[in-house]
Amino acid sequence: MTIVRISDDALALACGADAVATAFAEAGCTVERVSSWGLHWLEPLVEIAGQGFGPAAPADVPEILAGTSAKAIGQIADHPFLARQQRLTFARAGRTRPLSLDDHAATGGWAGLARARALAPEQVVAEVIASGLRGRGGAGFPAGIKWQTVAGAKGARKFIVCNADEGDSGTFADRMLMEGDPFQLLEGMAIAAHATGAQAGYIYVRSEYPHAITKLRAAIALAEPMIAPFAVELRVGAGAYVCGEETSLLNSIEGKRGEVRAKPPLPALEGLYGCPTVVNNVLTLAAVPHILRPGGAQAYAALGSGRSRGTMPVQLAGNIRHGGLFEVPFGMTLGELVMDIGGGTASGRPVKAVQVGGPLGAYIPPAQFHLPFDYEAFAEAQALIGHGGVVVFDDSADMGRMARFAFAFCAAESCGKCTPCRIGSTRGVELIDRLRAGQPVADPVAALPQMANAPKAPPSREAELALLDDLCEALELGSLCALGGFTPYPVRSALRHWPEDFET
Repeated sequence: MTIVRISDDALALACGADAVATAFAEAGCTVERVSSWGLHWLEPLVEIAGQGFGPAAPADVPEILAGTSAKAIGQIADHPFLARQQRLTFARAGRTRPLSLDDHAATGGWAGLARARALAPEQVVAEVIASGLRGRGGAGFPAGIKWQTVAGAKGARKFIVCNADEGDSGTFADRMLMEGDPFQLLEGMAIAAHATGAQAGYIYVRSEYPHAITKLRAAIALAEPMIAPFAVELRVGAGAYVCGEETSLLNSIEGKRGEVRAKPPLPALEGLYGCPTVVNNVLTLAAVPHILRPGGAQAYAALGSGRSRGTMPVQLAGNIRHGGLFEVPFGMTLGELVMDIGGGTASGRPVKAVQVGGPLGAYIPPAQFHLPFDYEAFAEAQALIGHGGVVVFDDSADMGRMARFAFAFCAAESCGKCTPCRIGSTRGVELIDRLRAGQPVADPVAALPQMANAPKAPPSREAELALLDDLCEALELGSLCALGGFTPYPVRSALRHWPEDFET
């Protein structure tokens, strides 16, 4: 009997994978639902004996089974999109059934946890530090140093918290891993617990990921004997972008309003319920089982560029021909990722801008496509890698409008605790609207009653732009968290590279 493998990843389902699976079952085939390979433009992708067909529809089933389909792409593992990758975190993608303990064990699952538990906690921390693993959630803080801080902190209880509130535009790697390889995440959390002395853990997932939530609940129950005595609980967010910030997330888990906490104290010292807490995102924790295998830390550290070690699951999205997940060591240039791997725009028009790092990332023009995908290189260019999302725009994009969106997004998602973010974002929307309309910005001093008889000349455009720069500085330096602090990145980059889009 023919065995047909089709992903049950959320993107594949949205593209009609269930209907294709039903058509193959009705044709007498055995259908296995597996994780996604990450070749998203080919979904629903069908695999038969290693050969791929996609994007498939129910009507394609007879020709696929007959071997005459024009949608054949050859051996999936040899596809150029996959052949150029070096998959560590996503080594099982497309190859295993997400909730199969047998598949997980057969592909090296639990080996990292077994070795970690054979080592002293401080040895595990030392290996994570030696690997050079940095947080994949945005800031790029060394994961091992955070673990070391929690391990050395005094506290009757300690926690491991997985930040799975993946809210950045163009990002989907966390979702793919939770839906496709949930045991790897749980294994990484259990290793972190052993290394730091934590007794319990939480996975905080955004409510917009129903399939990931279902998979994780099932995986936690199945993996309980493997990760015990460490216990994991799932918490579902309520749609607030700011809860992707670690202290807001901790407040939400505690049942409080999702609001940023002032630092210090750091969560590593006083986090969840006032206890020392490791907060890492999905990709960070999922990289740990590979690092804890024999020789894994050294092999991981040997990859990458500068202080950016290991691999990064880059997510190619937006107006791009070949959208999907591309895991590669740090150092590949942005141009290679967008033009060579991604194939340029799906519209066929020239690329105008690429936003890396979510809605608060800088807009990067083609003139800077030489930038290596590296934390420090991006920082020097006044840009962010963030969670590794790459969103492409063609030459029809209005960058003045995109800059306005950054302020509007910040205003809508602000928790309201700090004034620069709460008020500055709204003033930013008003300022850009006036700039683009060619109107002078209202001077609040001139509006005071005692000044009514002292007319002032409307400020020049140069003065208005200076005011915008001052506003960005206030947001950057005065906000409590990255929501307000990073909003100037897209605004300033859009103004710097496309000033004409701010004209009337």
